[in-house]
Amino acid sequence: MSLELQQELELLTKQPAQPPQVGTTETYSDNILGPVSFKMYDLKVAGTSKLPAAPANSPYIIAADETFYISVKIKFNKTPLTALLMCLGTQIVVDFAAEGYGSIASEPDLIAPTVITQENEYEYTIVFKGVPKELGMKSGLYSIAAIADIGPVVNKCKTCVFGHGYLDRVLLEVYPSGEECYGPTSA
Repeated sequence: MSLELQQELELLTKQPAQPPQVGTTETYSDNILGPVSFKMYDLKVAGTSKLPAAPANSPYIIAADETFYISVKIKFNKTPLTALLMCLGTQIVVDFAAEGYGSIASEPDLIAPTVITQENEYEYTIVFKGVPKELGMKSGLYSIAAIADIGPVVNKCKTCVFGHGYLDRVLLEVYPSGEECYGPTSA
C-alpha cells in the first residue's frame, strides 16, 4: 500500500464517527401505503323467465332452457396501495361453483368473465350468465358458491395473486324445459 493511501486511511480512522442518521424516522410508517383488502357480498342467482312453471315460483326455480344470472359484489378498501393496484389493472376472477343435489344433477364450474380493475373504482359486480341445458346442468337442486382470485395485475409489472375469497351459498333449482302449464299456449 502506498504511503499516501496509508495516510488517508489513518486520517479517516481518526475522525469521530457520525451520529446515527434518523431523518427518515419522522415520516416512517409500517403502513405508509396501507393494507389492501376486499369484501365479497350480495351473492345472488335468478332466472329470467316471465312465464315460470307456476306463478308463485321464485326466480330461484328455473327451466333447463331459461337464461339465469349469478352475481357477487366485491368492494376494495381505499388506501394508496389499493388505488395503485386498481390503476394498474388487477384481474378479478370469480368461479361460481355449482354443487348439484339429486340423482342426475351435475357440478359445473361457472366461471364469470374476468374483470380488470379501473382507476378510482373500488366496487365491482361480477356476473355470470348462462342457460342450464347449455352448461350440462340437469334437473336438480344446486348450491351456488362464489370463489374469487384477485390478481395479478395485467401489465408488464406482473404481480402475484394477492387475494382469495369465497362466499357460500344460494340455491337454484333446475327443472326440465316445457313443464310450464300456462301462458300463451294454455287455455
